[in-house]
Amino acid sequence: MIPFTDEELLKPVQNTLQKVMPMLENDGGGLTLLGIKDGKIYVRLTGACHGCAASGTTLKYGIERQLRIDIHPELEVINVPQGEEVAFA
Repeated sequence: MIPFTDEELLKPVQNTLQKVMPMLENDGGGLTLLGIKDGKIYVRLTGACHGCAASGTTLKYGIERQLRIDIHPELEVINVPQGEEVAFA
């Protein structure tokens, strides 16, 4: 169980994503934070990352790993592909 509310996670998650952004930008990619729900962090990979075969690896071993190190070991990152939406209610 993650001991933070989704609202409490927002700022630390944004800080960590700022840290990993240069890694994505070096490969011509990017990332948009869509929201946080039940401790799951929903993002959309953009630019060259969108549709890239290595994007799943980048997500799990780059972004998710860094979030787990910085914030909490049970955080999960989910990529929402372009054209799909997630409801945050």
